[in-house]
Amino acid sequence: MTVPRTDDKVRCDACPVMCYIRPGQAGACDRYANHDGELVRVDPHVILQQALDHGAQLVPFSVAGPDWDGSLLHEPQAFVTAIGAGTTYPDYKPAPFIVASQVEGVDMVTVVTEGIFSYCGVKLKIDTDRFLGPEQAVVRADGEPVGHVTTSEYGSQMLSLGGVHHLTGGSKKEGRVTCDTLLALCNGAAVALSIDDGATVLVQAGQPPVVNGQREDRMRVGCGSAAIGMFAKQWDGKVDEVIVVDDHITGVLSEHQAGKLLGIPDTGVRIKGRRSTPGRYFQVAEPGTGWGGTNISDPLSILGPFDPKWARPGLTMLMTSTTGENQGYFVLDDALRPIEQDMPPALRNSVDLIRENCEPALCTVLFIGGAGGSLRSGVTENPVRLTRSVKDRLTTVTCGGAQVYIWPGGGITFMVDVTRMPPGSFGYVPTPALVAPIEFTLRMSDYAALGGHMDHVRSLSDITAGRQLTSDKDNPWPLTLGARR
Repeated sequence: MTVPRTDDKVRCDACPVMCYIRPGQAGACDRYANHDGELVRVDPHVILQQALDHGAQLVPFSVAGPDWDGSLLHEPQAFVTAIGAGTTYPDYKPAPFIVASQVEGVDMVTVVTEGIFSYCGVKLKIDTDRFLGPEQAVVRADGEPVGHVTTSEYGSQMLSLGGVHHLTGGSKKEGRVTCDTLLALCNGAAVALSIDDGATVLVQAGQPPVVNGQREDRMRVGCGSAAIGMFAKQWDGKVDEVIVVDDHITGVLSEHQAGKLLGIPDTGVRIKGRRSTPGRYFQVAEPGTGWGGTNISDPLSILGPFDPKWARPGLTMLMTSTTGENQGYFVLDDALRPIEQDMPPALRNSVDLIRENCEPALCTVLFIGGAGGSLRSGVTENPVRLTRSVKDRLTTVTCGGAQVYIWPGGGITFMVDVTRMPPGSFGYVPTPALVAPIEFTLRMSDYAALGGHMDHVRSLSDITAGRQLTSDKDNPWPLTLGARR
């Protein structure tokens, strides 16, 4: 790489910081260094190798070709990722690697670059019923605001972290901490977050969350009403009443339609809260980290006096949370007061069934970034043509070889599960911004038609240096995706 020099220093032009780097030293991003007066990339370029399916039969590529040398494949299937490839900064430069290949008889090209993303963030899915904080509450790392709580989804709390306003719109420390937080999460490290008027949570991609120091085990199988519907038959004939406590929708078996269809009689139970439809109650308690995501530790606190018209001494009642983590068995005494007793084995089996149907709790880190016009100009001199090619599904977008979701609407806004990417895929520049790999794969003829940098296309065989990794078995092979468009 040819770069201007000042005395013994080399000036790096890989990002807007434009560091002057002394010999033997690295730039502020730790990605480029001065090696004997030359600007070099510190971490290696990553090339994915396609893994063979177990039991595949290996034969020479062609009986008319040269003698087979015993290698597993005549021409190994390799995919050049953008990890370690370098950036297009300044923006007029073509992408660092524009690589030709052939897949299933189709001439292909893959354009790779490491994008500098100021417009980027993380959508964090945390599988837990625990109340983490009110919607729109500020999420902090090291005391600095880095995001906010957004709408919860079924069995999961959702956080939105990063974004250009936190990276560039606040104090210098806020931008630095936001960048550090995103980088750590995307590269699979654990990060401690605190939520205003809420909980503290330790999160790590692919690992269970730790809420207020307590490691989560499972996400709920459904809301209280859904649990009634799913397991009503398990309780029929074994208990008179079942209440599934839930912050959102608490279910009551005897009132629920499932109970009615099974012929379960009224029990006279009274639930504190707002009745929605029969057997479904909202707002039985405040949100919290107790039973079913509420703030209660005593389930009887959501009950009013039993109606003596329907209730009777000896009536049995099971109360459980939506994960089965909390449960209790009660019998009404002569004064129609519920008294806790040991749970019969048949009922314990039903609670165990609830737990069995709850999936393991995990943190999911989804990186989301917008590929701006400057990044796209590294692919073609007319960037809007690339956008249209992606929307028309002529071009496949991957991130470190992992398949992405492309958001509808203008631009190329993509989202990827970071656990599907090779380790250490993300970097940063101290502007601050995240550096993420992005690859565009399409037919050679389509690339020429959209005005690609054809004079910069190089052969796959010309690229030998780098780190060879086996592709994630759960990821579709990216070259094949492009060839079948």
